[in-house]
Amino acid sequence: MAVVSGTPPKGLPRHADVDARAALNRYRRNAILADALSAGAAALLAIMLRFDREAPGFWAWIPIVLPVIWIGIAGLDRVYERRFLGAGTEEFQRVLRSGVVLFAMIAVTSYLSRTNVSRSVVVFAVPVTVVGALAARKILRVRLHHARAAGIGLERTIVLGDAEGARELVHLLRHNTHRGMVPVGICLASSPVTPSDMDGVPVMGGPDDVIEAVEATEAHVVAVVSHPDLWGHPLRELAWALEDLDVELIVSPGIVEVAGPRLSIRPLAGLSLLHLEQPTATGGDLLVKAVFDRMLGTVILLALSPLLIGLAIAVRVTSPGPALFRQTRVGVGGREFSIYKFRSMVTDAEHRLIDLTTHDEGNGVLFKMRTDPRVTPLGAFLRRYSLDELPQLINVAKGDMSLVGPRPPLPREVAGYSGDAVRRLRVRPGMTGLWQVSGRSDLSWEQSLLLDLRYVDNWSMTLDLSILWRTVRAVVKGDGAY
Repeated sequence: MAVVSGTPPKGLPRHADVDARAALNRYRRNAILADALSAGAAALLAIMLRFDREAPGFWAWIPIVLPVIWIGIAGLDRVYERRFLGAGTEEFQRVLRSGVVLFAMIAVTSYLSRTNVSRSVVVFAVPVTVVGALAARKILRVRLHHARAAGIGLERTIVLGDAEGARELVHLLRHNTHRGMVPVGICLASSPVTPSDMDGVPVMGGPDDVIEAVEATEAHVVAVVSHPDLWGHPLRELAWALEDLDVELIVSPGIVEVAGPRLSIRPLAGLSLLHLEQPTATGGDLLVKAVFDRMLGTVILLALSPLLIGLAIAVRVTSPGPALFRQTRVGVGGREFSIYKFRSMVTDAEHRLIDLTTHDEGNGVLFKMRTDPRVTPLGAFLRRYSLDELPQLINVAKGDMSLVGPRPPLPREVAGYSGDAVRRLRVRPGMTGLWQVSGRSDLSWEQSLLLDLRYVDNWSMTLDLSILWRTVRAVVKGDGAY
């Protein structure tokens, strides 16, 4: 099949030809500089606080030495590798892990050398260094994503695969520009009818025409997806050819909704086997999560107790009925528990639901109305900013719920669950989750289920921290809540 020159794909962002690698190299340089400044400033501030501006000569070198050590540890942990920059949680996970290594290295070195290292300096400087590095990466990432949304610094990508797989990947790349890839051409497997384009992206031939398509479009990446004929030696030959052109090759394993940390390569007799780790649903990691949830949930509950008391009084004063609303929900392993919320509706809301069923704007499983007449004026305000859910901190402190997890379902929902949906019950439900930061009430049932299953299959503490941070922004904006 000959390469078709075609026209540029419809909807191709402007400036998409700007070198994507230059953008990532700039990101890396800025990240290294930010790491050095964070470590130096943290060490200097720790010394000033500890010694009241009269630091001994030995300590004067710490603001210079610590940045070098920190960057070295981060580099050894591949924090600055291009594939981890600007996307996913792996970059943040490696920064946190490097912080633990730095702390351990200082402790071990101090013990072996019998050096009297000030504990206050270490306890202050290391966490501040890590927090500074994470904050800098967040800022750099936001800038990078904004540039990519404007079409700057995108990697031009040739998609190679069958029609269904290619169309799906094109759709994903177009709707996730923050990942930094834009489809500029498609090479399809042989088929009776070959279209001239797919969703505005020109079809430029078949598997034998990939190199010509790369040269014609000046692509940076070739993405192989769902191609039954391209494996083994042909794939290896393609990798060699692309290596000569300095073009990257990525291959989709066909396993959807699985995060990178669960995938690893295991060599066997000259073959590279893709190993899929089981989801972290049991064991020590979940124990750490449970302890973290209970401790932090209790602290937040105590800190917000004046606000909770004030809101409870406001609910009682503004409408007749109790301040708290209790409802049976299903938790981990199918165990039922009583969830707590501030009452945001009139007391006979359940009886009036029958008259409103024809006005349902929900996702087909949960009843939702943007202007539900059962919601009190104060209740509308509480719902918009999720203040009605604050009493769920009691459930978190009790261990019925987590801070982050799938949405706690009703018993009638669980009764109609399919085999896939039952997986939501493998972990504790959460006050917030991927569903909360991805649209809230605007999501369909299928979208909500997909997000919950993605969380269950790819849970990590880093993902939890990321969701908690994104939840604050979602709640402040009040998007998708009614």
